[in-house]
Amino acid sequence: MSQTARTRPEASEQALSDAYDTALLDLDGVVYAGGNAIAHAVASLGTARSGGLHLAYVTNNALRTPDAVAEHLSELGIPTVADDVITSAQAVARLISEQVPAGARVLVIGGEGLRVALRERGLEPVESADDDPAAVVQGFGGPDLPWGRFAEASYAVARGVPWFASNTDLTIPSARGIAPGNGAAVEVVRIATGAEPQVAGKPLPPMHRETILRTGAKRPLVVGDRLDTDIEGAFNGEVDSLLVLTGVTDGAQLLAAPPQHRPTYVDEDLRGLLTGQPEVVEEGDGFRCGGWTAQAGSEHLELAGDGEALDGLRALCAAAWTAAGDGTCELDGGKALARLGL
Repeated sequence: MSQTARTRPEASEQALSDAYDTALLDLDGVVYAGGNAIAHAVASLGTARSGGLHLAYVTNNALRTPDAVAEHLSELGIPTVADDVITSAQAVARLISEQVPAGARVLVIGGEGLRVALRERGLEPVESADDDPAAVVQGFGGPDLPWGRFAEASYAVARGVPWFASNTDLTIPSARGIAPGNGAAVEVVRIATGAEPQVAGKPLPPMHRETILRTGAKRPLVVGDRLDTDIEGAFNGEVDSLLVLTGVTDGAQLLAAPPQHRPTYVDEDLRGLLTGQPEVVEEGDGFRCGGWTAQAGSEHLELAGDGEALDGLRALCAAAWTAAGDGTCELDGGKALARLGL
């Protein structure tokens, strides 16, 4: 795909599972939330896999190991092996290994996923700033990560030890709602030291490189729920993307998306992998998808017609993104979205 500003969601006559060879699936907010499978995820992925689509699970969450993630997915009814899982811990471990001596010590502020990934690269995880680390790495450590771990990172970073972060997602979806993510923890160390980490996770190139190296995908489709990680990562990697509305992104955020956050396709959930995508066409001063027509007014996005709510959302995207061009749409789409129940 090109890097020009997308002005509407694209159409696909084929089911997406037939049009692409590999689905690069985010986990939190796409496959599960708070450990429980999202509606339709298990059945949709099973059908896609049986049709020949390679499923790879790409997560910015560095807490768990690929083995643990694969076991969890298998328990949910999605047969998975560790090689199908790519984490930001793996991406940041590779990044660190390219900049420090073999066997170097790395101060870990995070969970077991980081430690396993570092050992895979021949590096030695340590726990204290006094252990003479060659690098500091932060990854999501779960809700019980002790406050003192941030102090250890700050002591080392303040001495000039290179600082790395698996990702900087400020939030993470959970079964009870939206919780602070690793980006919030990174901010603690940034405030204490004034330093800036090297970041590996989505949407940055090290994560995309790790994903392609490990999957060998030739025609990948990124599937995610976040505009600023999944969709921007696909944009940076120049590959297509499917946004599903089962996680953190809502209709208003989608309509206001700048070019790097505009997905190729939009669907309700992972059932979108199994279908084609409808065409959005220009009609008069607006855009039509299915039974809906949307256009940009002087202050509001206007919507007329009826039919499937997602078709209305796609038409609104075309009106909003066209009006915004290379920027962000500032027109109010609240009434139109309310009419769609979104």
